[in-house]
Amino acid sequence: MRELLLEIWTSVRRNKLRTFLTGFSVAWGIFMLVILLGSGNGLKNGVLSNFGDYATNSIDLFGGRTSKAYMGYQKGRRIRMRNSDLEILSREFPEIEQVAANSWYNSVTVTYDKEFTTAALRGSLPKIAEIEGVKLSAGRFIDEVDIAECRKTIVIDEPMRRVLFKDEDPLGKQVKAGNSVFTVIGVEKGDVQRNTSSCYIPLTTGQLLYKANNPEVNNIIITVQGIATDEAMAAFEKRLLRRLAAEHRFAPDDESAIWIANTLERYKSIMVVFAGINLFVWIIGLGTLLAGIVGVSNIMLVTITERTSEFGIRKALGARPASIIRLILTESVLVTAVFGYMGMVLGVAVMEIVNHLLEQAPGETSDSIGNVFLNPTLDLGIAVSATIVLVVAGLIAGYVPARRAARLKTIDALRYNK
Repeated sequence: MRELLLEIWTSVRRNKLRTFLTGFSVAWGIFMLVILLGSGNGLKNGVLSNFGDYATNSIDLFGGRTSKAYMGYQKGRRIRMRNSDLEILSREFPEIEQVAANSWYNSVTVTYDKEFTTAALRGSLPKIAEIEGVKLSAGRFIDEVDIAECRKTIVIDEPMRRVLFKDEDPLGKQVKAGNSVFTVIGVEKGDVQRNTSSCYIPLTTGQLLYKANNPEVNNIIITVQGIATDEAMAAFEKRLLRRLAAEHRFAPDDESAIWIANTLERYKSIMVVFAGINLFVWIIGLGTLLAGIVGVSNIMLVTITERTSEFGIRKALGARPASIIRLILTESVLVTAVFGYMGMVLGVAVMEIVNHLLEQAPGETSDSIGNVFLNPTLDLGIAVSATIVLVVAGLIAGYVPARRAARLKTIDALRYNK
C-alpha cells in the first residue's frame, strides 16, 4: 500500500497542473452545490420564520361589510362578530379544534412610578397563546379564571418592561393604563429593539372597560383538524360562511361580509413555491456537479492515454492488469475525495460565516433581513452524500479507460505514442 501511495504521489507531482484542474472542477462542483442548497434553505427559513410558532392549521375570521342587499338590509352594512359566534363555532362544527378571539382597543399611556410609555391594548382569550405561538420570558399568559372573573391583569411585552421597569422584576407590580390599574402577570418574549408596545388583557375585561360590556370581537381565530384536501377545505369554508350568514343576516354567498384568512392555504402555497425553488436549486447544483464529473472523466481519459506506454513497461516487468487498474482507480478516488472534501468544507464554512454575520447584525438590520433570509446552513449529510457521489463517479469514470488500457497487449502498449 505504501508503494502504491508513493507512486500516486509521484504521478501527482509530475502532473501538477492536470491534477489541479481535475481537483478544481471537483471542488467547485461541491462548493456550488453547498452554496446553492444553503442559500435555498436560508430563503426558506427566513420566510417560514414569519409564521413563527403560529398554528399553520388556523383560520382567521374578520367582520367586513356586506356587498349585497339582503332581507331588507342595505348593502354596505358593517358585520361585527360577537362572543356568541364563538359558541356557535365550537358547538356546530366538529372540524374545529380550538376557538379564540381578539379585540383591539385604543392606545393608552401606561405608567409605573415615574416612568411611562404608550401601548396598544389587546383583549384576548387564553387559547390565543397556543394558536399564535406567544412566547413568555416570565410569568404566565391570561387564563380562564382571568376571563371568568374579568380580572384586571396584563401581559406586557419586552419594550414596556425595558422602559417601565428597567432591571426590576415586573411580575405582581401594578401599572396604570389610561384610567385603569392592571397587575402584571407575564412578559411576552419579543424583540427588545421594537419601539412600540402591544399588551394583552383578558377579553372580557377589555369589553367591560372599553366597550361598555359590548360582546363584539374584532376577529375570531380557529384551528381545524381532519380536513385533508383543498376541496374539503373549500366546502368547510362555505358551510362556515353560510352559518355565520344565518346568524348575522347577510347573503350566504356574500364573501365580503366575513373575511376568511386561511393560514393553512397560505402555508401550502408557500411550500409549493419552495418545492419549486428547491427543485431548481438541485437542478443547477447537480448540473454543476455533473460538469465536475465530466471534467474528471476527461482528465482521467487523458491521463491514461498519456501513460499507456508506462503501463506497457509495467506489464513487461510482470505487473498484472489488476494492479494497473487499482493504481488508476486509487489515484482517481484520492484526488476526487481530497478536492471534494475541500470544496465541501469551504462551502459549509462560507454558509456558517454568513449565518454568523446575520446573527451578529444590529437588531433593525437583523429584523429586515431575517424576514427573508435566516440560518442559511446545510445539512452536513447532504454535502457528504454529494461528495461520495462525486467520488463514485470519479471511480466509474476512471474504471472504463483503465480497464481498456490494462487489457492492451504488452507490445501494443509499448508501441503506443511512438
